[in-house]
Amino acid sequence: MTGSAALLTDRYELTMVDAALADGTAHRESLFEAFARRLPDGRRYGVVAGTGRLLELVERFRFGDAELEWLREAGFLRPATLDWLADYRFSGDIWGYREGEAYFPGSPLVTVQGTFAEAVVLETVILSVLNHDSSVASAAARMVSVALGRPLAEMGSRRTGEQSAIAAARAAYVAGFDATSNLEAGRTWGIPTMGTAAHAFTLLHDDEEAAFRAQVDALGPGTTLLVDTYDIAQGVELAVRVAGPALGAVRIDSGDLPAVVQSVRDQLDALGAVNTRITVTSDLDEYTIAALSGSPVDSYGVGTSVVTGSGHPAAGMVYKLVARRDDAGEWVSVAKASAAKASVGGRKDAARRLDSTRTAREELVYVGDGPGGEPEFEPGEQLRPLMAHLMAGGEADPAFTGPAGTRAAREHRAAVMQELPIEAFRLGRGEPAIPTTYR
Repeated sequence: MTGSAALLTDRYELTMVDAALADGTAHRESLFEAFARRLPDGRRYGVVAGTGRLLELVERFRFGDAELEWLREAGFLRPATLDWLADYRFSGDIWGYREGEAYFPGSPLVTVQGTFAEAVVLETVILSVLNHDSSVASAAARMVSVALGRPLAEMGSRRTGEQSAIAAARAAYVAGFDATSNLEAGRTWGIPTMGTAAHAFTLLHDDEEAAFRAQVDALGPGTTLLVDTYDIAQGVELAVRVAGPALGAVRIDSGDLPAVVQSVRDQLDALGAVNTRITVTSDLDEYTIAALSGSPVDSYGVGTSVVTGSGHPAAGMVYKLVARRDDAGEWVSVAKASAAKASVGGRKDAARRLDSTRTAREELVYVGDGPGGEPEFEPGEQLRPLMAHLMAGGEADPAFTGPAGTRAAREHRAAVMQELPIEAFRLGRGEPAIPTTYR
């Protein structure tokens, strides 16, 4: 994705800058923090996603001629503010949890340090990315955990906005999905792509057999044939007759899935297609995938549920000023005190306490300049630091961006999941899997 990201923001970000430039506070060094006060109802952990996308957007946050002209015509900013925006480049530092990391209430996911003006204008783009991508990744991770090692493909592009579809495919891949149907996500982020044919291809032909023959002629017998346009049992019989016992897979997109899948498996085996796989699509979510865990399903395709966060389309993250320098140059902690929306001021660092089996037991958030008084440990316990320096002097660490950063985030998530306690993977409603403790 190219072009300016500067107008991916809300008007009040720029009016705050306008007022702060006028009264001389715009250049106060400030510290902002993105965090979630709570997890979505019933969730026991979240998964950080979107960091790689976000860092690239911050680097592209520039007000070019077109953006400045539009703002000038809109007429709500002073000429001096437009001049400041013309030279805007984020020159500060960003720390945060690595992409793919698990998070809990209060986890300091992203910390932005810079002047007030250059950091406050990033609020909307930071929250847009983290709230969407982390929501998708958190839902996708739950699906991965109940799929029990069976591959999952993301195929929800038609159920969300065109740009959100690309972001959702990436977030699902970070969370452990194996492929996407979205070609732009494949091109931009290096995600494996998949897909063969829809019901329209079958309906195009005079009969189902003709459609299957056309697909096999084009793609080979290892293709996946969609067998539920008409009668499933007849479709399976035709698929094996056309492709032979080397048929790669059949796809089922409707019906009472546990019963249908078992019947199709029995039929394939009876026809000699013992190695033909069964893939299931059909409005799946983590609950239906879990219900199919005892069925002979080989892979899943998930659409609407994963790209919409499986009922929680936004992760509930906020971006708050937590510290600033005063006129004497000293750091001063600041915090919102509103009822039910209070925040914790001060610079944060974070670590996860692991027991002797390397199972996570506590999220430790240190308030101040970093870890201070260390907690008491049982024999064999240890801390794993959680914060990484993502951007220095306005330049992103390339280890966290691009296709390589996406793959690294996927690998990190897989490792992190091994640390979570078993209760984290229960689908029933419950509290966060580990407590968050401020020190």
